[in-house]
This record gives sequence, C-alpha cells and structure tokens, in this order.
Amino acid sequence: MGGTAYALVENEVLPGKVRLDRALGKCGDLPAPPAASAGVERMTWHSAHRRTTVNACVVAPAKGRSPRGLPVVVALHGSGGSGTSVVDTLALDHYLPDAVANGGVPPFALVTVDGGPDNYWHPRASGDDPMGMVVDELLPRLRERGARTDRIGAIGWSMGGYGALLLARRLGRGRMAAVVAASPALFDSYADARDTNPKSFDGPADYARHDVFAALDELKGVPLRVDCGTSDPFAGRVRDFRDRVHPEGAMDGGCHDGAFWRPRLRPQLAFLGHRLAAR
Repeated sequence: MGGTAYALVENEVLPGKVRLDRALGKCGDLPAPPAASAGVERMTWHSAHRRTTVNACVVAPAKGRSPRGLPVVVALHGSGGSGTSVVDTLALDHYLPDAVANGGVPPFALVTVDGGPDNYWHPRASGDDPMGMVVDELLPRLRERGARTDRIGAIGWSMGGYGALLLARRLGRGRMAAVVAASPALFDSYADARDTNPKSFDGPADYARHDVFAALDELKGVPLRVDCGTSDPFAGRVRDFRDRVHPEGAMDGGCHDGAFWRPRLRPQLAFLGHRLAAR
C-alpha cells in the first residue's frame, strides 16, 4: 500500500481501517468463549412492522431455564448481521450463563432478533420498521411466554449500539433499566453516514429525526454504558458522545470487531443484570 492510500485508510476516507489496524497489531485476538453454555430458544413470525419473516433467539441464563419470570435484555445486531449471527459471533450463549454462574450476575433472558442488515433500527421509507417490531411484536411475544417486560435492558454492537440508544429514546427512563452501546455507529452528519453506509438513512430529514446527539435529554435518567476501541472508525464520535452524557464504560485499545467486543461482555452483562434486578 502506498503512502497516500495508507493515509486515506488511516483517516477513514477509504474502507478497511480495521483490517489495516489488525495488520499493524492494533487489534487484539478473538478470545475463546467461556466453557459455560445454555440453550437458545428460537421464535419465528411474520412481522407486520417489517413486512417479512423474522427470527428471534432467546438465550437462557442457565441450561433448562425458561424465560418465565425473568427480566429481558434486547440485544441488537450490527450491520450485515442477524439475530442468529450475533449469538454465534459473540458466543452470547456462553457469556450469559458464565456471567450468571460465575460472576454473580442476577439472571435475565438475552433476546436477539432480525432487524435487517442495514436498517439502523429505525422506521424506513420502504415501510420496514425494525424498532416498531421490537416494541410492538417482540416484547409482547416475550410477555406471553411469561418474561417480565415492564422494565427491560438493551445492548447492541455497532449499528445495534446506535439502535440501543434509539430504543432508550423510544421507551424512556420509566421502562429502560439500562443500556449498553458497544462501539455504536455514530456519525457527524448525514453526509458522513451516507459515505459510511449509503443505506443507513433515507435522507437528511431521516438522519435528523434519529440523531441521538439532537435528543440527549431523552436519555437522561437511563443508566448508560458505552465502550469503544481507540482504533475504531467511530472512536471520535463515540468520544464526543461520552463527553456529553458521561456514561460508564471506557475508550480502550482495540478495533471494531469481536476481539474488542467479547472481552467486555462480562462487565457489560453485569451492568445490565444488576440494574434490572434493582426495582
């Protein structure tokens, strides 16, 4: 790679920053998951809000444990992902039971769902509304299974981290017990979002309606944890967000990948579990 191309990638003008940082040793190695494991229950339905069939995964806190009587944390996947892929990629069915069995975390059900590969967890001009699906379809289905959904938590990675903040805006502090945004995909402007992912927003007005920086008051009173790697392409904007809302979490060495996200699952799950348990 020539010097000019190197500079462009380092400054995030060209794609591939994570690959370059990994080659330079700025990214860690993907850790093996804990030995603990639990079952994953799958739900499938035709979503009126998304106008397609969606799949959800309910990760139990222990083998044989049903969601009945448990509080819920909704886990939102990143761009290009799905409800199933985020469980597999981050080994959520290992980290949650480990946190409960070995970390003293109060039990809860961790629930993932298909939000679409590039919908950024908000209503789209196409009529696809993944946020409405979560609130009006997923949570009622979990309640029918006996889960407690009066107060919930949320966690998300990248696009899903942004989505978790949107969910907090939607439900407010009365219903959101805690939110974890891991490497949230935050942008400087609509142009920045469009250049990063042309499918992220339908236009400037759509971006403005869902700009978390323009609605920080709606997050007041919601316990937040925000983590991001210092070699993450979103690090600058995440740092700005952290400076504004002063959440728990940290900016640490690492990239925008599972090698950064997996090691932080234990404290993140503890953050969620203890706040859900506090009534």
